[in-house]
Amino acid sequence: MEQNYNPGQIVYVIIRNPHAQDVANVQEAAVVQHPESPGQLALFLYETYYPLNDAVAVYTSANEAEMAYQEAFGLTEIEDYYG
Repeated sequence: MEQNYNPGQIVYVIIRNPHAQDVANVQEAAVVQHPESPGQLALFLYETYYPLNDAVAVYTSANEAEMAYQEAFGLTEIEDYYG
């Protein structure tokens, strides 16, 4: 990864709902030491550890993540609903 992260840092990711793949949102996650892989960092989100690698788009600010969300998904859920 190009960005260096530190344990305890708060970051933002765009995550899809596993029960409804057409629903995604921006979520806050914590960068932590991976409990099963010493020396590696992970994202802690929804009480689960996720790999911190190039497969995950990580943003350092909520605003940056929201802009990426809008670029990727266009309208917000409310705009989609009320059209």
